Amino acid sequence: MPKLPKKPVPLKLRSGGKTDVRAQLAALCYRYKGEKLQICLVTTRGSGRWIMPRGWPTHKCTPSEGAAIEAFEEAGVKGIAHSNSIGAYSYDKPLGDDVTPVMVVVYAIHITEHFKNWPEKKQRKRKWMSPKKAARHLEELGARQIVANFNPASLDVAQTAS
Repeated sequence: MPKLPKKPVPLKLRSGGKTDVRAQLAALCYRYKGEKLQICLVTTRGSGRWIMPRGWPTHKCTPSEGAAIEAFEEAGVKGIAHSNSIGAYSYDKPLGDDVTPVMVVVYAIHITEHFKNWPEKKQRKRKWMSPKKAARHLEELGARQIVANFNPASLDVAQTAS
């Protein structure tokens, strides 16, 4: 039986065909304000709809590290990224004249810092809201279900600082 790695393994990326299913990483960014759980959503650059920060995998980063990078670039937040995914969903992404199926793997990040300035601040809005309200703002059914059912108490204890 092969040995499993003790820590997440960084991704090695190769290019795929135009119609291949693509993968993205999303960050379910959460914090507590008092005793109330809050989720951070951002707007897309194009249509302005609300999403969890997400993006393409980063070469030589673990998936949770990649999600943490997206959280900072798109939402201006940093925190503790949980190394195991909390779910996945799919959507169709317009790319040029085509539509590409995308599978999104979601990682929870307990936010400990938020910044007034971040790389995509001028392109996006950031908003903190209750899980119930955040789920209502999301278009993709799978993303709504992940956010609506999110419970930080159920996360594993293996965490990595981002």
